[in-house]
Amino acid sequence: MQQLQALGNKLELLLKKYATLQAENQRLKETVSKQTNSIDKLHQKLSALEDGMAGIHAANAVLTTSDKNGMRKQLDTVIGEIDKILTTLDD
Repeated sequence: MQQLQALGNKLELLLKKYATLQAENQRLKETVSKQTNSIDKLHQKLSALEDGMAGIHAANAVLTTSDKNGMRKQLDTVIGEIDKILTTLDD
């Protein structure tokens, strides 16, 4: 009789441990799922950034020296105008 009682106690303990392990397993599966989703999003973002960089490199390769010099002159002009406006505002 005592052996049956001991087996019953052990069985109950094992069932409790099983339930606890199932809950932990479910929690870990959810964590893995969230992290997998996060990794997928980061991969997509990285891919988009790489595509953008490829576009920038292609655009830079297309610009000629005269285009760059023209852009530089335009920027110098705009910066000069901004400096004039700032000087006027300071007065």
